[in-house]
Amino acid sequence: MRYLLLIYNEETGQMEGASPEQQAAEMQKWDDYGKWLTDKGWIRGGDALQTSAQATTVRLRKGETLTTDGPFAETKEQLGGYYEVECQNLDQAIEAASRIPSVGTGSIEVRPIMEFDTPHK
Repeated sequence: MRYLLLIYNEETGQMEGASPEQQAAEMQKWDDYGKWLTDKGWIRGGDALQTSAQATTVRLRKGETLTTDGPFAETKEQLGGYYEVECQNLDQAIEAASRIPSVGTGSIEVRPIMEFDTPHK
């Protein structure tokens, strides 16, 4: 079964004031995590996202397309990236989520991907 591991964290202050060495050490954690997912054979994709200040929310109301800057919800934590994994079960997906480097400072939503009979790719 495929799952999205949605990574939520506070956008500001994460690497503010960090030295180049600290930034490199943090990036190494993410590289190591990607290698671990690859070794497990679970990785199907993933990306970091631009900040929510770059987002646009789109709604259709009474036939009119409405756009607003930023995400829909006003929360401290914003969606910052995701991994798509394919695991045998939810327990494996939770194991993958629990190893994401930012899990200690944010949250990870594990969301099953709906499978359809007809390919949508």
